[in-house]
Amino acid sequence: MTHATAVTTDDYAPADRAPVWRDWVWKQFGGLESDLYGDTDFDGHMASARAGDLILTKLEANRHRVVRTRDMVRASDEGYLKIVAPMKGSAGVEQMGRQAWVTPGAWTIYDTTGSYSVANPERVEHLIVMVPKAQMIERGLRLENLMARPVGGASGIARVALSTMRSTFQELPHMSADAARGAGELIAQLVRLSLIELSGQETQLTQREALKDRIRGYVALHLRDPDLTVDQIAVALNCSKRHLYNAFAEEDQTLASYIQGLRLDACVRELQHPMAQTRPITDIALSWGFNSPSHFSRVFREHTGKSPSEFRAASPT
Repeated sequence: MTHATAVTTDDYAPADRAPVWRDWVWKQFGGLESDLYGDTDFDGHMASARAGDLILTKLEANRHRVVRTRDMVRASDEGYLKIVAPMKGSAGVEQMGRQAWVTPGAWTIYDTTGSYSVANPERVEHLIVMVPKAQMIERGLRLENLMARPVGGASGIARVALSTMRSTFQELPHMSADAARGAGELIAQLVRLSLIELSGQETQLTQREALKDRIRGYVALHLRDPDLTVDQIAVALNCSKRHLYNAFAEEDQTLASYIQGLRLDACVRELQHPMAQTRPITDIALSWGFNSPSHFSRVFREHTGKSPSEFRAASPT
């Protein structure tokens, strides 16, 4: 069976959890600074295992950010390409002047030999895969142009890669070392093919897609703000409301519905979380940008089929 390691802040007093978490992140990911958006209450869990030369980590934690500076890069010897694939929540990766926001069903990749930052503005559950950079080098493939780009996992080879990463992590405890190594080699090949495909699509990105990515990034960072509106986003991104509406014209929902859906999903996760069982439902709703308890209850029932209190009561503790 493949050796795995797991750590959890549950084993520490509340006052010790934040510094312990920072130390774990620093050691696990080869030198990263982290902060908790000023929060004093923190809950986090990590489980890691190797698939040959690849390192797969499932991370579940309250909102936090990590940053890797140039000084930290110089202090590190190993070069990895790191993939973040959200299962819950979102992640915003910034590197080389670009920013990519990804949510469940997609992934992005970045280079640990360069400076970068990753924002997790809400509680998240991520699969993180570290692939030796040397395994990704392809003739004619410029990796620097592909870092911090959203990689769609809804179809094509990128979806196969995402599915393989997830299933490999789940089954690693039941694999022999040789089988795990083979699975790691398969993941590396699928990621390489995904990047080759992405490089061909790079020139096909439209202005609408680029604006949509900027909108999603801004919304993720300001989701808790009750004043987050289409007007506010237009001012912040220096564009007209018409351009915002056009960016979402081919989506199944409007921009306002997209924002409301993200807020409802965040409330669902919080109502399910054991540490939030005693927190008033109204407080949870207000903390995620809803400004009317009655409106929240109505749209929550439409979203889940249950009232917030019924949903919480039915959730496992």
